[in-house]
Amino acid sequence: MIIPAIDLINGKVVRLFQGDYGQKTEYTYSPQERFDLYVSEGAQQLHLVDLDGAKDPAKRQLAVIADLIRNTPVPVQIGGGIRSEKDVADLLDIGASRVVIGSTAVKDPDLVGSWMNKYGSERIVLALDVNIVNGQRLIAVAGWQRDSGITIESLIERYRQYNLRHVLCTDISRDGTLKGSNNELYRYLVDNFSNITFQASGGIGSLEDLRTLRTSGVQSIIIGRSLLEGKFTVKEALACWQNA
Repeated sequence: MIIPAIDLINGKVVRLFQGDYGQKTEYTYSPQERFDLYVSEGAQQLHLVDLDGAKDPAKRQLAVIADLIRNTPVPVQIGGGIRSEKDVADLLDIGASRVVIGSTAVKDPDLVGSWMNKYGSERIVLALDVNIVNGQRLIAVAGWQRDSGITIESLIERYRQYNLRHVLCTDISRDGTLKGSNNELYRYLVDNFSNITFQASGGIGSLEDLRTLRTSGVQSIIIGRSLLEGKFTVKEALACWQNA
């Protein structure tokens, strides 16, 4: 599945380079315009990151997000600074199809596991951002500023007891670069955790990158910058993904 993505700051569509708020590109079109375009081109699911909420959950753009969800006819999964059960409940209450949880999932698996038990593991996506150091796939936290010291394999194993279903995995070194995905990483994850639905993220800059990624066996790909910058359309991406 092709999952188009947008990031929001103060209701505006932006892109950060490798998670750095100091390296921000702001786009002129509205988030609803982008969602409408992506749906018109065939997107069956969308992804939204609330970067204000990621920085400070008290500044979560709930009204903006609720309006987007209400006016968008396909499921929208939401991420950005999910740190409490109230954050999860608020987003599900306004219609989010799934809630994407990053650092909190790494720091407190039992807490996030309790949310999976309560709301259903189908409604929770773990966002695991990976730095590969000396062959170890280490998860970064705090907006990629800190190495957790925890491998992605060990954390996925920890969540087996909570019936983990969805993992969004980003190779940090590829994010925003348009230089292609880390296909070896996704092939490894798919081969070793066949019960998990993986969403790949980071690096897609061309249709050829999509064709190559498809061979990894990963089920879905989050695409942000390349769509915003017109490298290809959702319709072209879907045709490429389906025919690869």
